Amino acid sequence: MSAAAQPARFVEGSTLRHVVVMAGTGAIGLVAVFGVDLLNLLYLSLLREPRIIAAVGFVGVIGFFQLSIAIGLTIGLSAVVSRQIGAGAVAQARRIAASSLLTIAAATAVLGVGTVALLGPILDLLGAVGETRALTVRFLLIVSPSLPLVAGGMCCSALLRSAGDARRALNVTLFAAIAAAILDPLLIFALHLGFTGAAISTVLSRAVMLATGWAGASGRHDMIGRVQPAAVFDDVRMVFAVAGPAILTSIATPFGAAYVTRSMAHFGAEAVAGQASIDRLVPVAFGLVFALTGAVGPILAQNLGAARHDRVRAALRDSLLFVVVAVCGAWLLLFAAQGLIVRVLAAQGEAGMLVHLFCTWIAGSFLFTGALFVANAAFNNLGFPLLSTAFNWGRATLGTIPLVTLGQQYGPAGVLAGSAAGSVLFGLAAVFVAFRVVGRLGGAAPLAAPARPEVPHAAA
Repeated sequence: MSAAAQPARFVEGSTLRHVVVMAGTGAIGLVAVFGVDLLNLLYLSLLREPRIIAAVGFVGVIGFFQLSIAIGLTIGLSAVVSRQIGAGAVAQARRIAASSLLTIAAATAVLGVGTVALLGPILDLLGAVGETRALTVRFLLIVSPSLPLVAGGMCCSALLRSAGDARRALNVTLFAAIAAAILDPLLIFALHLGFTGAAISTVLSRAVMLATGWAGASGRHDMIGRVQPAAVFDDVRMVFAVAGPAILTSIATPFGAAYVTRSMAHFGAEAVAGQASIDRLVPVAFGLVFALTGAVGPILAQNLGAARHDRVRAALRDSLLFVVVAVCGAWLLLFAAQGLIVRVLAAQGEAGMLVHLFCTWIAGSFLFTGALFVANAAFNNLGFPLLSTAFNWGRATLGTIPLVTLGQQYGPAGVLAGSAAGSVLFGLAAVFVAFRVVGRLGGAAPLAAPARPEVPHAAA
């Protein structure tokens, strides 16, 4: 179906069904990607080198910062394009997509290369030393410049979700995960490249992600128009009105994670390795919750564009119900399988203790983390992105630094518990405010996409 005929699919039918279908299909792709990351960790653990697992932790924090910026840009693109589709302005949506993809590619290229240039000071701040530091540098020298590939793939996947094509949006991440699953053992073991092989596999899987996303968004749905220089500034300004605060919101989470990792580093490589194992386990266990952030955005934005405020509130309520069911199910599985998880990850000493603690108690805090994700999606897509920024940074600072610092006095377990406590406080507050925002949608003028003069365009 071409973009010109693309309907606003989320303004009719059950909002709960839309949430379940979009989050469910999105989760398959995300779990596949993060499952490969977890499998990658398992492969590397077979090398029996704790410093490599600790390096995975430091790589994860830096990569988290980079991907969080890309996610913020994707949120802006998805919100504006979905709103245009909901209002029936498909030609404008295609033009905005083209302008945004060009700008995002340039911005993430600068970010990727800039990270390499600043690796020394960054690793000093994180407390990486010795062989662990050297391994981290080697990995990021290969992977960091490929950031535009994954950013472009994520944007194409967002465009497919905006068009309501959950299956092809799933394929973007699923095919990348399959590529990584094939390449990881080949490069790590068969070619004896070890940690370097894992880095090369990451770059190649990112290339697959972009190719798959482009084929769906541009080839199948014709969602990407021609870049029109006269329109680029205005188009990008619209997207960055949402993406700017969304980026600030997104990088708050890795900021908090960096503080947690730095606190763990005081207790040695085993503690950092335990945190790295949990970081790889979390998105696999809670893939449905992570997927919900991107899935609910187009649903909210299309109904906002169509002035269906009752459906906006219903989608928010159904998303929170989905969080409760998904988190409780995952928590139960983690609790039951924790012994097997520790053995498979070869987590020993403090690393094993942290994984047990997470599976038994800390996993439950994702009820509130998921609530914060849903509230952030509402703020970003309903015209209040600064609220999302405020809540995420509140959690990353007031909800992390004092509680983790206090917990640090009780060892690595205290660090983990302190970080979880902040999620509870800010998740509850964010949901309360989100419902207040949705309740005020009757005066919807401030929430609509900002008006601007139309820019003449040819063959949009």
